[in-house]
Order: sequence, then C-alpha cells, then structure tokens
Amino acid sequence: MRRYLPYAVAPALLIAGYALAQYPIMEMVADNVVKKYQTSTCEQLWQEKMKPKSPKEKEMVQLLRGDPQMRTAFINRIAAPVVNKMFECGMIP
Repeated sequence: MRRYLPYAVAPALLIAGYALAQYPIMEMVADNVVKKYQTSTCEQLWQEKMKPKSPKEKEMVQLLRGDPQMRTAFINRIAAPVVNKMFECGMIP
C-alpha cells in the first residue's frame, strides 16, 4: 500500500502547483488573509468583521465569484487556518 502513496499524492501536488502558478495574485491575497487571521486577536477579528469591505476587498470578491476555479483554489488555501481561528474566537459554533 505504501508503494502506491507517491502515485496518489503526486497528482494532488501537481494540481496545487498549477493553481498557484495560474493565480499568483490570488495566492498573494490568500497568504495575506491567512496571515491576518493567524496574527490577529479575536477582538481584532470581531472589530474587523463589523467594518464595511474596502473597494479592493469587494473587487476580489467579484473576481472570485466570476471564476469558479480561482474561488476553489482560494478557499482550499485559506479554509483550514481561517476556520480554525474563527472557531477559537467563537465566530462559528
């Protein structure tokens, strides 16, 4: 079974690498989102949540809505760190 593990992991790594190469700006934005959630306190995140979105944030959301593949790559990149922090902060049940 272990002999086949590299064959199973290799396609996933290729797809992830392709997504990064295809969307470098999205990757930079995703890195910033992850960094914000990892370095912010829960109080800071709650305050940030109450503020209206900036024009750049609105533009990025529109871009993600218009490109399902980019949206999938973005969500795959930020999901675990963001949701874990939101759970720690009581932002999700």
